[in-house]
Amino acid sequence: MNTKVSKSESLFSRIVAGCMNWGEWGANLSIEESQKLIEDCIAIGVTTFDHADIYGHYTTEALFGNAIKGKSSLRDKIQLVTKCGIRLVTPNRPNNKIKSYKTTKKYIIASAEQSLINLQTDYIDMLLIHRPSPLMNPSEIAEAFEILKSSGKVQNFGVSNFDTSQFDMLNDSFPLQTNQIEISPLYLAPFIDGSLDQCIKHNIEPMAYSTLAGGKFFSKQPDERVVRINKVVNQLIQKYNVSADQILTAWLLKHPSGIVPVMGSTKINRIQSAVNSLSLQITDEEWFKIWEASTGQEVA
Repeated sequence: MNTKVSKSESLFSRIVAGCMNWGEWGANLSIEESQKLIEDCIAIGVTTFDHADIYGHYTTEALFGNAIKGKSSLRDKIQLVTKCGIRLVTPNRPNNKIKSYKTTKKYIIASAEQSLINLQTDYIDMLLIHRPSPLMNPSEIAEAFEILKSSGKVQNFGVSNFDTSQFDMLNDSFPLQTNQIEISPLYLAPFIDGSLDQCIKHNIEPMAYSTLAGGKFFSKQPDERVVRINKVVNQLIQKYNVSADQILTAWLLKHPSGIVPVMGSTKINRIQSAVNSLSLQITDEEWFKIWEASTGQEVA
């Protein structure tokens, strides 16, 4: 079930549990409900949990931390990913006057140390720069990463939402281990803008969010593009006797870059469904049928 994000020192599960919707931004789970969801995820082999400092207006990390507080048996079984660099305007950060990005050495280190406190852990398995800043200095980011790594506070480092030139710029200063980007049959850009090619070139596995396009495939009033894709998906549902989300997840998993889907659901049955998709192997032609349905035309 586990897959190694290349160059990293930790194993990450092939399906990742995304925690953005666990707190105020979604299901508003209690500490007890969060703890049960963590345990249920572990039971089905989903051991990596994806966070960001800003989730829940800077509260969701602490919710998760309280759920694993005093339970070393849980911490030993999981991997924690979190992100920093976005400054939100919220009562929880009264000094933030405008939404902006900050990637100075001091800020990255302070953010990571706050995440350690929030998550009630001694180390973070992977820290990501959440979004590229026009003002980012790669050598300064690298200094922060080196300090956090040498101190044992963070084991591995990556980025999120970086384009290929931004990734290369930082990777030249410090070796990155993933780029977490949006990927789905409705968002094909990474397949054609070089993002996934770059991951293959550097032997790193991309993490993917919004893999089901924010639920657009299940909308009661889908647009024309979704209708085309769902027509193909429905044919494959009949052939393989699986659910639509499994077909869509298997479509991502087929890519040779080794896409690691981040599932944003708080429902264990939906996460289990993603796990089940690991055993589903669609054919090359079926993959291209979904591609063609998305673009509305055959490949050149």
